[in-house]
Amino acid sequence: MPSPGLPNLKNPRVLLESRVDIVLCAVAVALACAYGLLYQQTTGSNPDPQTDTEISELHPSDTMATDIPPGRPGNLTPEQEDKLRQLWNLIMSLGEETSTAAADSASASIAPSEKSAAGRGDKPKKKRTSLFSRKDKKEGAATSTAVPAGIKEDGDDKYGQTAQFKEALANQSPEALRATIWSMVKHDHPDALALRFLRARKWDVEKAFVMMISTMHWRLTEMKVDDEIMKNGEAGALEAAQNSDPKIKQLGEDFMTQARSGKTFIHGLDKGGRPICQVRVRMHRQGEQCEESLEKYTVFLIETARMVLAPPVDTATIVFDMTGFSLANMDYTPVKFMIKCFEANYPESLGAVLVHKAPWVFQGIWKIIKGWLDPVVAAKVHFTNNVKEMSEFIEPSHILKELDGQENWDYKYLEPVAGENDKMKDTTARDALLSGREELIHEYEETTIQWIKEAGTDKEAAIKAQREDLARKLRDDYWKLDPYLRAKCVLDRTGVIQDGGKIDMYSKGAPAPVAAAAPTPAAAPAPAPTNGAPAVETSVDDVD
Repeated sequence: MPSPGLPNLKNPRVLLESRVDIVLCAVAVALACAYGLLYQQTTGSNPDPQTDTEISELHPSDTMATDIPPGRPGNLTPEQEDKLRQLWNLIMSLGEETSTAAADSASASIAPSEKSAAGRGDKPKKKRTSLFSRKDKKEGAATSTAVPAGIKEDGDDKYGQTAQFKEALANQSPEALRATIWSMVKHDHPDALALRFLRARKWDVEKAFVMMISTMHWRLTEMKVDDEIMKNGEAGALEAAQNSDPKIKQLGEDFMTQARSGKTFIHGLDKGGRPICQVRVRMHRQGEQCEESLEKYTVFLIETARMVLAPPVDTATIVFDMTGFSLANMDYTPVKFMIKCFEANYPESLGAVLVHKAPWVFQGIWKIIKGWLDPVVAAKVHFTNNVKEMSEFIEPSHILKELDGQENWDYKYLEPVAGENDKMKDTTARDALLSGREELIHEYEETTIQWIKEAGTDKEAAIKAQREDLARKLRDDYWKLDPYLRAKCVLDRTGVIQDGGKIDMYSKGAPAPVAAAAPTPAAAPAPAPTNGAPAVETSVDDVD
Protein backbone atom coordinates (compact mmCIF):
# COMPACT_ATOMS: atom_id res chain seq x y z
CA MET A 1 0.00 0.00 0.00
CA PRO A 2 1.34 3.46 -0.78
CA SER A 3 1.68 5.78 2.13
CA PRO A 4 -1.06 8.39 2.73
CA GLY A 5 1.02 11.23 1.29
CA LEU A 6 1.29 9.79 -2.22
CA PRO A 7 -1.25 8.83 -4.86
CA ASN A 8 -1.43 5.18 -5.90
CA LEU A 9 0.97 4.91 -8.81
CA LYS A 10 0.41 1.27 -9.70
CA ASN A 11 -1.72 2.49 -12.58
CA PRO A 12 -1.10 6.14 -13.44
CA ARG A 13 -4.22 6.22 -15.57
CA VAL A 14 -6.44 5.88 -12.54
CA LEU A 15 -4.39 7.77 -10.03
CA LEU A 16 -6.48 10.88 -9.98
CA GLU A 17 -9.67 10.30 -8.05
CA SER A 18 -10.05 13.72 -6.62
CA ARG A 19 -11.70 16.54 -8.47
CA VAL A 20 -9.13 18.02 -10.84
CA ASP A 21 -9.79 21.69 -10.49
CA ILE A 22 -7.78 23.30 -13.23
CA VAL A 23 -7.82 26.84 -12.03
CA LEU A 24 -5.48 28.13 -14.67
CA CYS A 25 -3.42 30.87 -13.17
CA ALA A 26 -4.03 33.77 -15.45
CA VAL A 27 -1.09 35.25 -16.96
CA ALA A 28 0.61 37.45 -19.33
CA VAL A 29 -0.70 40.84 -19.72
CA ALA A 30 -2.97 40.37 -22.66
CA LEU A 31 -2.78 43.84 -23.98
CA ALA A 32 -5.08 43.39 -26.84
CA CYS A 33 -2.72 44.94 -29.26
CA ALA A 34 0.36 43.05 -28.36
CA TYR A 35 -0.06 39.78 -30.17
CA GLY A 36 3.69 39.61 -30.38
CA LEU A 37 4.08 39.38 -26.64
CA LEU A 38 7.02 37.20 -26.39
CA TYR A 39 7.71 36.38 -22.89
CA GLN A 40 6.13 34.05 -20.58
CA GLN A 41 4.06 34.31 -17.49
CA THR A 42 3.75 34.41 -13.78
CA THR A 43 6.06 34.24 -10.82
CA GLY A 44 5.92 35.28 -7.23
CA SER A 45 9.13 37.08 -6.32
CA ASN A 46 12.03 38.89 -7.89
CA PRO A 47 15.54 37.47 -7.92
CA ASP A 48 18.34 39.57 -6.53
CA PRO A 49 19.72 42.17 -8.94
CA GLN A 50 22.34 41.03 -11.43
CA THR A 51 24.51 43.90 -12.55
CA ASP A 52 26.76 41.86 -14.84
CA THR A 53 25.57 42.11 -18.43
CA GLU A 54 26.63 38.54 -19.12
CA ILE A 55 24.30 35.98 -17.62
CA SER A 56 25.75 32.77 -16.28
CA GLU A 57 23.92 30.03 -14.47
CA LEU A 58 24.06 29.80 -10.70
CA HIS A 59 23.39 26.32 -9.36
CA PRO A 60 21.78 25.77 -5.96
CA SER A 61 25.14 24.78 -4.58
CA ASP A 62 26.68 28.04 -5.78
CA THR A 63 24.35 30.45 -3.98
CA MET A 64 22.75 30.89 -0.61
CA ALA A 65 19.08 29.96 -0.39
CA THR A 66 18.31 33.61 0.31
CA ASP A 67 19.59 34.45 -3.21
CA ILE A 68 17.10 32.07 -4.81
CA PRO A 69 13.37 32.85 -4.92
CA PRO A 70 11.18 30.47 -2.89
CA GLY A 71 9.93 27.31 -4.51
CA ARG A 72 12.95 26.90 -6.77
CA PRO A 73 15.74 24.31 -6.80
CA GLY A 74 17.91 25.03 -3.78
CA ASN A 75 15.22 26.88 -1.84
CA LEU A 76 12.42 24.44 -1.03
CA THR A 77 10.67 23.81 2.25
CA PRO A 78 10.48 20.14 3.33
CA GLU A 79 6.82 20.11 2.31
CA GLN A 80 7.61 21.55 -1.12
CA GLU A 81 10.40 19.05 -1.67
CA ASP A 82 7.99 16.25 -0.82
CA LYS A 83 5.52 17.58 -3.40
CA LEU A 84 8.34 17.61 -5.94
CA ARG A 85 9.08 13.95 -5.16
CA GLN A 86 5.44 13.10 -5.69
CA LEU A 87 5.36 14.83 -9.07
CA TRP A 88 8.52 13.07 -10.18
CA ASN A 89 6.90 9.80 -9.13
CA LEU A 90 4.10 10.49 -11.57
CA ILE A 91 6.52 11.50 -14.32
CA MET A 92 8.48 8.30 -13.77
CA SER A 93 5.24 6.36 -14.09
CA LEU A 94 5.01 7.42 -17.72
CA GLY A 95 8.12 5.45 -18.62
CA GLU A 96 7.78 1.74 -19.29
CA GLU A 97 11.24 1.10 -17.89
CA THR A 98 10.82 3.09 -14.69
CA SER A 99 7.13 2.82 -13.83
CA THR A 100 7.39 -0.26 -11.62
CA ALA A 101 10.31 1.06 -9.63
CA ALA A 102 8.66 4.42 -9.19
CA ALA A 103 5.46 2.84 -7.97
CA ASP A 104 7.25 0.51 -5.59
CA SER A 105 9.23 3.40 -4.14
CA ALA A 106 6.19 5.58 -3.52
CA SER A 107 5.92 4.93 0.17
CA ALA A 108 9.56 5.71 0.73
CA SER A 109 9.14 9.43 0.15
CA ILE A 110 6.81 9.72 3.12
CA ALA A 111 7.72 6.87 5.41
CA PRO A 112 11.28 5.64 4.80
CA SER A 113 10.97 3.05 7.53
CA GLU A 114 8.21 1.32 5.60
CA LYS A 115 9.93 1.20 2.25
CA SER A 116 10.37 -2.09 0.52
CA ALA A 117 13.81 -3.63 0.62
CA ALA A 118 13.43 -4.53 -3.00
CA GLY A 119 14.95 -1.72 -5.04
CA ARG A 120 15.14 -1.16 -8.73
CA GLY A 121 18.28 -3.19 -8.98
CA ASP A 122 16.51 -6.28 -7.62
CA LYS A 123 14.10 -6.41 -10.54
CA PRO A 124 14.87 -7.84 -13.97
CA LYS A 125 15.45 -4.95 -16.33
CA LYS A 126 13.36 -4.57 -19.43
CA LYS A 127 14.93 -3.66 -22.71
CA ARG A 128 15.02 0.10 -22.86
CA THR A 129 13.27 1.85 -25.70
CA SER A 130 14.99 4.89 -27.13
CA LEU A 131 13.62 7.94 -25.37
CA PHE A 132 13.92 10.13 -28.45
CA SER A 133 12.32 7.63 -30.82
CA ARG A 134 8.83 9.03 -30.57
CA LYS A 135 5.98 6.81 -31.68
CA ASP A 136 2.29 6.99 -31.12
CA LYS A 137 0.63 3.98 -29.61
CA LYS A 138 -0.32 1.20 -31.96
CA GLU A 139 -3.91 0.52 -32.76
CA GLY A 140 -5.54 -1.69 -30.22
CA ALA A 141 -3.42 -0.40 -27.36
CA ALA A 142 -6.07 2.06 -26.24
CA THR A 143 -7.68 -0.50 -23.95
CA SER A 144 -4.59 -0.79 -21.76
CA THR A 145 -4.21 2.99 -21.65
CA ALA A 146 -7.80 3.96 -21.12
CA VAL A 147 -8.86 7.40 -19.99
CA PRO A 148 -8.44 7.64 -16.20
CA ALA A 149 -11.82 6.84 -14.72
CA GLY A 150 -11.15 8.81 -11.57
CA ILE A 151 -10.77 12.18 -13.28
CA LYS A 152 -13.86 14.33 -13.08
CA GLU A 153 -14.67 17.20 -15.36
CA ASP A 154 -14.62 20.60 -13.73
CA GLY A 155 -16.36 23.81 -14.62
CA ASP A 156 -13.20 25.77 -13.89
CA ASP A 157 -11.17 23.82 -16.46
CA LYS A 158 -10.93 26.91 -18.65
CA TYR A 159 -8.85 25.39 -21.42
CA GLY A 160 -10.01 21.78 -21.22
CA GLN A 161 -6.72 20.48 -19.88
CA THR A 162 -8.36 17.49 -18.22
CA ALA A 163 -9.61 16.34 -21.61
CA GLN A 164 -6.18 16.99 -23.13
CA PHE A 165 -4.62 14.96 -20.32
CA LYS A 166 -6.92 12.03 -21.07
CA GLU A 167 -6.26 12.31 -24.79
CA ALA A 168 -2.52 12.37 -24.22
CA LEU A 169 -2.59 9.20 -22.12
CA ALA A 170 -4.86 7.45 -24.60
CA ASN A 171 -3.00 8.36 -27.79
CA GLN A 172 0.63 9.09 -26.94
CA SER A 173 3.21 6.56 -25.89
CA PRO A 174 4.93 6.99 -22.52
CA GLU A 175 8.21 7.52 -24.37
CA ALA A 176 6.74 10.30 -26.50
CA LEU A 177 5.42 12.18 -23.48
CA ARG A 178 8.62 11.78 -21.50
CA ALA A 179 10.71 12.79 -24.51
CA THR A 180 8.60 15.92 -24.87
CA ILE A 181 9.15 16.77 -21.21
CA TRP A 182 12.89 16.49 -21.68
CA SER A 183 12.74 18.49 -24.91
CA MET A 184 11.04 21.28 -22.97
CA VAL A 185 13.68 21.11 -20.23
CA LYS A 186 16.45 22.04 -22.66
CA HIS A 187 19.16 23.86 -20.64
CA ASP A 188 16.94 24.31 -17.60
CA HIS A 189 17.22 22.39 -14.34
CA PRO A 190 14.74 19.49 -14.61
CA ASP A 191 13.38 20.29 -11.16
CA ALA A 192 12.88 23.93 -12.15
CA LEU A 193 10.48 22.94 -14.92
CA ALA A 194 8.53 20.60 -12.65
CA LEU A 195 8.35 23.27 -9.96
CA ARG A 196 6.82 25.77 -12.38
CA PHE A 197 3.80 23.51 -12.74
CA LEU A 198 3.62 22.89 -9.00
CA ARG A 199 3.71 26.59 -8.16
CA ALA A 200 1.14 27.34 -10.85
CA ARG A 201 -1.21 24.80 -9.29
CA LYS A 202 -0.53 25.91 -5.72
CA TRP A 203 1.41 22.72 -4.94
CA ASP A 204 -1.47 20.39 -5.81
CA VAL A 205 0.45 17.46 -7.29
CA GLU A 206 -2.42 15.96 -9.28
CA LYS A 207 -3.35 19.28 -10.86
CA ALA A 208 0.30 20.01 -11.66
CA PHE A 209 0.64 16.60 -13.32
CA VAL A 210 -2.49 17.13 -15.43
CA MET A 211 -1.24 20.57 -16.46
CA MET A 212 2.20 19.24 -17.35
CA ILE A 213 0.97 16.33 -19.46
CA SER A 214 -1.62 18.45 -21.27
CA THR A 215 1.15 20.95 -22.02
CA MET A 216 3.32 18.20 -23.46
CA HIS A 217 0.41 17.02 -25.59
CA TRP A 218 -0.03 20.60 -26.85
CA ARG A 219 3.67 20.94 -27.66
CA LEU A 220 3.91 17.57 -29.37
CA THR A 221 0.69 17.31 -31.37
CA GLU A 222 -0.86 20.76 -31.69
CA MET A 223 2.00 23.26 -32.03
CA LYS A 224 4.89 20.89 -32.82
CA VAL A 225 7.12 23.27 -30.91
CA ASP A 226 10.44 21.44 -31.11
CA ASP A 227 9.84 19.34 -34.22
CA GLU A 228 8.80 22.23 -36.48
CA ILE A 229 8.73 25.75 -35.03
CA MET A 230 12.16 25.78 -33.39
CA LYS A 231 13.71 23.32 -35.83
CA ASN A 232 12.77 25.44 -38.85
CA GLY A 233 13.14 28.86 -37.25
CA GLU A 234 13.76 32.03 -39.21
CA ALA A 235 15.76 30.37 -41.98
CA GLY A 236 12.94 27.91 -42.52
CA ALA A 237 10.44 30.76 -42.73
CA LEU A 238 12.67 32.54 -45.25
CA GLU A 239 12.73 29.42 -47.39
CA ALA A 240 8.97 28.96 -47.02
CA ALA A 241 8.44 32.52 -48.24
CA GLN A 242 9.78 31.39 -51.63
CA ASN A 243 7.57 28.30 -51.84
CA SER A 244 5.19 27.87 -54.76
CA ASP A 245 2.38 26.73 -52.46
CA PRO A 246 0.39 29.90 -51.63
CA LYS A 247 -0.37 28.86 -48.03
CA ILE A 248 3.21 27.91 -47.21
CA LYS A 249 4.44 31.05 -48.91
CA GLN A 250 2.11 33.26 -46.87
CA LEU A 251 3.12 31.62 -43.60
CA GLY A 252 6.77 32.21 -44.40
CA GLU A 253 6.29 35.80 -45.51
CA ASP A 254 4.13 36.65 -42.50
CA PHE A 255 6.64 35.07 -40.12
CA MET A 256 9.54 37.03 -41.59
CA THR A 257 7.55 40.27 -41.66
CA GLN A 258 7.04 39.95 -37.93
CA ALA A 259 10.70 39.13 -37.32
CA ARG A 260 11.91 42.09 -39.36
CA SER A 261 9.41 44.65 -38.10
CA GLY A 262 10.75 45.19 -34.58
CA LYS A 263 7.26 45.07 -33.09
CA THR A 264 8.63 42.79 -30.38
CA PHE A 265 12.22 42.11 -29.41
CA ILE A 266 14.35 41.01 -26.48
CA HIS A 267 16.98 43.42 -25.26
CA GLY A 268 18.56 44.31 -21.94
CA LEU A 269 18.03 43.53 -18.27
CA ASP A 270 15.95 45.17 -15.56
CA LYS A 271 17.16 45.89 -12.02
CA GLY A 272 16.39 42.31 -11.03
CA GLY A 273 18.57 40.88 -13.79
CA ARG A 274 15.52 39.79 -15.77
CA PRO A 275 15.57 39.92 -19.57
CA ILE A 276 13.36 42.64 -20.99
CA CYS A 277 10.87 42.04 -23.76
CA GLN A 278 10.03 45.28 -25.55
CA VAL A 279 6.67 45.52 -27.35
CA ARG A 280 5.93 48.46 -29.66
CA VAL A 281 2.17 48.20 -29.60
CA ARG A 282 1.52 50.80 -32.29
CA MET A 283 3.14 48.62 -34.94
CA HIS A 284 0.40 46.00 -35.00
CA ARG A 285 -2.52 46.18 -37.41
CA GLN A 286 -5.30 43.61 -37.47
CA GLY A 287 -5.27 41.36 -40.53
CA GLU A 288 -1.73 42.13 -41.64
CA GLN A 289 -0.65 38.56 -40.90
CA CYS A 290 -2.67 35.35 -40.97
CA GLU A 291 -3.79 33.81 -37.68
CA GLU A 292 -1.64 30.68 -37.99
CA SER A 293 1.48 32.73 -38.57
CA LEU A 294 0.71 34.93 -35.57
CA GLU A 295 0.35 31.86 -33.38
CA LYS A 296 3.54 30.19 -34.59
CA TYR A 297 5.53 33.38 -34.24
CA THR A 298 4.19 33.96 -30.74
CA VAL A 299 5.33 30.49 -29.67
CA PHE A 300 8.65 31.00 -31.44
CA LEU A 301 9.27 34.20 -29.48
CA ILE A 302 8.32 32.62 -26.17
CA GLU A 303 10.67 29.70 -26.78
CA THR A 304 13.47 31.99 -27.95
CA ALA A 305 13.05 34.08 -24.83
CA ARG A 306 13.42 30.97 -22.68
CA MET A 307 16.89 30.49 -24.13
CA VAL A 308 18.24 33.59 -22.36
CA LEU A 309 17.00 32.67 -18.88
CA ALA A 310 19.63 31.51 -16.40
CA PRO A 311 19.07 30.67 -12.72
CA PRO A 312 18.43 32.19 -10.30
CA VAL A 313 16.63 34.46 -12.79
CA ASP A 314 13.68 32.53 -14.18
CA THR A 315 11.25 35.29 -15.15
CA ALA A 316 11.10 38.21 -17.55
CA THR A 317 9.95 41.80 -17.61
CA ILE A 318 7.71 43.00 -20.41
CA VAL A 319 7.62 46.65 -21.46
CA PHE A 320 4.58 47.65 -23.49
CA ASP A 321 5.40 50.91 -25.24
CA MET A 322 1.95 52.43 -25.72
CA THR A 323 3.21 55.51 -27.54
CA GLY A 324 0.91 56.23 -30.46
CA PHE A 325 -1.60 53.55 -29.48
CA SER A 326 -5.08 53.74 -31.00
CA LEU A 327 -8.07 51.45 -31.37
CA ALA A 328 -6.68 50.44 -34.76
CA ASN A 329 -4.08 48.42 -32.86
CA MET A 330 -6.71 46.22 -31.20
CA ASP A 331 -6.76 42.57 -32.28
CA TYR A 332 -8.58 40.14 -30.01
CA THR A 333 -7.90 36.83 -31.77
CA PRO A 334 -4.13 36.70 -31.24
CA VAL A 335 -4.62 38.10 -27.75
CA LYS A 336 -6.84 35.17 -26.81
CA PHE A 337 -4.25 32.73 -28.16
CA MET A 338 -1.49 34.52 -26.31
CA ILE A 339 -3.36 34.37 -23.01
CA LYS A 340 -4.07 30.68 -23.53
CA CYS A 341 -0.37 30.01 -24.14
CA PHE A 342 0.70 31.76 -20.98
CA GLU A 343 -2.03 30.47 -18.72
CA ALA A 344 -2.02 26.87 -19.87
CA ASN A 345 1.44 26.11 -21.25
CA TYR A 346 4.09 28.54 -19.93
CA PRO A 347 3.43 28.89 -16.20
CA GLU A 348 5.39 30.98 -13.73
CA SER A 349 7.47 33.08 -16.10
CA LEU A 350 6.40 36.70 -15.70
CA GLY A 351 8.26 38.95 -13.28
CA ALA A 352 6.80 42.38 -14.04
CA VAL A 353 4.86 44.19 -16.75
CA LEU A 354 5.36 47.88 -17.45
CA VAL A 355 2.65 49.63 -19.46
CA HIS A 356 4.36 52.80 -20.61
CA LYS A 357 2.57 55.98 -21.68
CA ALA A 358 -0.86 54.43 -22.03
CA PRO A 359 -3.34 56.93 -23.53
CA TRP A 360 -6.70 57.64 -21.95
CA VAL A 361 -8.48 55.40 -24.46
CA PHE A 362 -6.67 52.42 -22.95
CA GLN A 363 -8.40 52.86 -19.58
CA GLY A 364 -11.54 51.06 -20.69
CA ILE A 365 -9.53 48.34 -22.39
CA TRP A 366 -7.49 47.77 -19.24
CA LYS A 367 -10.63 47.27 -17.18
CA ILE A 368 -11.60 44.43 -19.49
CA ILE A 369 -8.14 42.89 -19.53
CA LYS A 370 -7.74 43.15 -15.78
CA GLY A 371 -10.91 41.14 -15.37
CA TRP A 372 -9.26 38.29 -17.27
CA LEU A 373 -6.23 38.20 -14.98
CA ASP A 374 -5.63 36.49 -11.69
CA PRO A 375 -5.23 39.14 -8.95
CA VAL A 376 -1.66 37.97 -8.32
CA VAL A 377 -0.80 38.56 -11.95
CA ALA A 378 -2.65 41.85 -12.16
CA ALA A 379 -0.58 43.08 -9.21
CA LYS A 380 2.55 42.70 -11.35
CA VAL A 381 1.27 45.23 -13.88
CA HIS A 382 2.64 48.74 -13.37
CA PHE A 383 1.74 51.86 -15.33
CA THR A 384 4.60 54.25 -16.04
CA ASN A 385 4.32 57.62 -17.72
CA ASN A 386 7.91 58.87 -17.78
CA VAL A 387 11.48 57.72 -17.45
CA LYS A 388 11.57 58.51 -13.73
CA GLU A 389 8.74 56.09 -13.05
CA MET A 390 10.25 53.45 -15.34
CA SER A 391 13.62 53.80 -13.60
CA GLU A 392 12.08 52.23 -10.51
CA PHE A 393 12.32 48.97 -12.45
CA ILE A 394 15.07 49.57 -15.03
CA GLU A 395 18.29 51.53 -14.69
CA PRO A 396 18.13 54.76 -16.76
CA SER A 397 21.27 53.66 -18.58
CA HIS A 398 19.37 50.56 -19.72
CA ILE A 399 16.21 52.39 -20.82
CA LEU A 400 16.14 52.96 -24.58
CA LYS A 401 16.36 56.50 -25.89
CA GLU A 402 13.06 56.04 -27.69
CA LEU A 403 11.57 55.67 -24.20
CA ASP A 404 13.46 58.80 -23.05
CA GLY A 405 16.22 56.75 -21.46
CA GLN A 406 19.98 56.86 -21.95
CA GLU A 407 20.71 53.73 -23.97
CA ASN A 408 21.46 54.49 -27.60
CA TRP A 409 20.29 51.25 -29.16
CA ASP A 410 17.94 50.42 -32.03
CA TYR A 411 16.54 47.07 -33.05
CA LYS A 412 18.29 45.72 -36.13
CA TYR A 413 17.23 42.48 -37.72
CA LEU A 414 20.09 40.47 -39.20
CA GLU A 415 18.93 38.16 -41.97
CA PRO A 416 19.67 34.41 -41.82
CA VAL A 417 23.08 33.56 -43.25
CA ALA A 418 23.62 30.68 -45.65
CA GLY A 419 25.21 27.76 -43.82
CA GLU A 420 24.39 28.95 -40.30
CA ASN A 421 22.36 25.79 -39.65
CA ASP A 422 24.60 23.29 -41.43
CA LYS A 423 25.10 21.29 -38.24
CA MET A 424 21.43 20.37 -38.37
CA LYS A 425 22.20 18.38 -41.54
CA ASP A 426 24.79 16.25 -39.74
CA THR A 427 22.41 13.59 -38.49
CA THR A 428 25.23 11.24 -37.54
CA ALA A 429 26.71 13.72 -35.07
CA ARG A 430 23.22 14.68 -33.86
CA ASP A 431 22.23 11.09 -33.19
CA ALA A 432 25.47 10.43 -31.32
CA LEU A 433 24.83 13.45 -29.11
CA LEU A 434 21.21 12.41 -28.57
CA SER A 435 22.36 8.96 -27.55
CA GLY A 436 24.72 10.45 -25.00
CA ARG A 437 22.00 12.74 -23.70
CA GLU A 438 19.62 9.83 -23.38
CA GLU A 439 22.14 8.09 -21.14
CA LEU A 440 22.42 11.20 -18.96
CA ILE A 441 18.64 11.44 -18.73
CA HIS A 442 18.38 7.78 -17.81
CA GLU A 443 20.99 8.27 -15.09
CA TYR A 444 19.12 11.32 -13.79
CA GLU A 445 15.86 9.39 -13.68
CA GLU A 446 17.51 6.45 -11.92
CA THR A 447 19.00 8.82 -9.36
CA THR A 448 15.62 10.50 -8.96
CA ILE A 449 14.05 7.16 -8.09
CA GLN A 450 16.71 6.66 -5.43
CA TRP A 451 16.10 10.21 -4.17
CA ILE A 452 12.45 9.32 -3.74
CA LYS A 453 13.19 6.03 -2.01
CA GLU A 454 15.86 7.36 0.34
CA ALA A 455 14.04 10.50 1.52
CA GLY A 456 14.75 11.04 5.20
CA THR A 457 17.61 8.54 5.33
CA ASP A 458 21.32 9.12 5.75
CA LYS A 459 21.76 8.54 2.01
CA GLU A 460 19.55 11.44 0.99
CA ALA A 461 22.19 14.19 1.01
CA ALA A 462 24.59 12.27 -1.20
CA ILE A 463 21.84 11.39 -3.67
CA LYS A 464 20.68 15.02 -3.83
CA ALA A 465 24.24 16.11 -4.58
CA GLN A 466 24.43 13.51 -7.33
CA ARG A 467 21.18 14.80 -8.87
CA GLU A 468 22.53 18.36 -8.84
CA ASP A 469 25.71 17.22 -10.55
CA LEU A 470 23.69 15.42 -13.21
CA ALA A 471 21.48 18.49 -13.70
CA ARG A 472 24.64 20.52 -14.30
CA LYS A 473 25.87 17.95 -16.82
CA LEU A 474 22.50 17.98 -18.58
CA ARG A 475 22.67 21.75 -18.94
CA ASP A 476 26.17 21.69 -20.40
CA ASP A 477 25.22 18.78 -22.62
CA TYR A 478 22.21 20.62 -24.03
CA TRP A 479 24.33 23.45 -25.38
CA LYS A 480 26.47 20.94 -27.28
CA LEU A 481 23.30 19.58 -28.85
CA ASP A 482 21.54 22.90 -29.42
CA PRO A 483 23.06 23.69 -32.87
CA TYR A 484 21.81 20.33 -34.13
CA LEU A 485 18.20 20.85 -32.99
CA ARG A 486 17.41 24.58 -33.01
CA ALA A 487 17.76 26.88 -35.99
CA LYS A 488 19.67 30.05 -35.23
CA CYS A 489 17.72 33.24 -34.62
CA VAL A 490 18.52 36.93 -34.54
CA LEU A 491 19.78 36.62 -30.95
CA ASP A 492 22.41 34.13 -32.16
CA ARG A 493 23.45 36.36 -35.05
CA THR A 494 23.81 39.46 -32.88
CA GLY A 495 25.91 37.64 -30.28
CA VAL A 496 23.35 37.58 -27.47
CA ILE A 497 23.23 33.76 -27.46
CA GLN A 498 26.79 32.50 -27.78
CA ASP A 499 28.47 29.11 -27.99
CA GLY A 500 28.15 26.99 -24.88
CA GLY A 501 25.10 28.87 -23.63
CA LYS A 502 26.84 32.11 -22.72
CA ILE A 503 24.33 34.97 -22.76
CA ASP A 504 25.36 38.58 -23.33
CA MET A 505 22.30 40.84 -23.34
CA TYR A 506 24.44 43.86 -24.25
CA SER A 507 26.53 42.29 -26.98
CA LYS A 508 28.43 44.94 -28.93
CA GLY A 509 28.42 43.09 -32.19
CA ALA A 510 27.52 39.96 -34.04
CA PRO A 511 29.96 37.05 -34.41
CA ALA A 512 31.50 36.35 -37.78
CA PRO A 513 29.08 34.78 -40.28
CA VAL A 514 29.13 31.01 -40.52
CA ALA A 515 29.49 31.15 -44.28
CA ALA A 516 29.14 33.54 -47.14
CA ALA A 517 25.60 34.09 -48.29
CA ALA A 518 24.62 31.79 -51.12
CA PRO A 519 22.63 33.05 -54.09
CA THR A 520 18.92 32.93 -53.52
CA PRO A 521 17.34 29.91 -55.28
CA ALA A 522 15.12 30.73 -58.21
CA ALA A 523 11.63 31.30 -56.94
CA ALA A 524 8.87 33.83 -56.84
CA PRO A 525 10.34 37.11 -55.57
CA ALA A 526 9.74 37.83 -51.91
CA PRO A 527 8.67 41.32 -50.90
CA ALA A 528 11.27 41.52 -48.15
CA PRO A 529 15.08 41.14 -48.24
CA THR A 530 16.29 37.60 -48.84
CA ASN A 531 19.18 35.51 -47.60
CA GLY A 532 22.31 37.59 -47.20
CA ALA A 533 20.51 40.94 -47.24
CA PRO A 534 21.70 43.66 -44.89
CA ALA A 535 20.21 44.17 -41.49
CA VAL A 536 16.74 45.63 -41.30
CA GLU A 537 16.70 48.49 -38.82
CA THR A 538 13.52 49.75 -37.25
CA SER A 539 13.11 53.00 -35.42
CA VAL A 540 10.69 54.64 -33.06
CA ASP A 541 8.97 56.28 -36.01
CA ASP A 542 8.19 53.04 -37.84
CA VAL A 543 4.48 52.28 -37.85
CA ASP A 544 4.23 49.07 -39.88
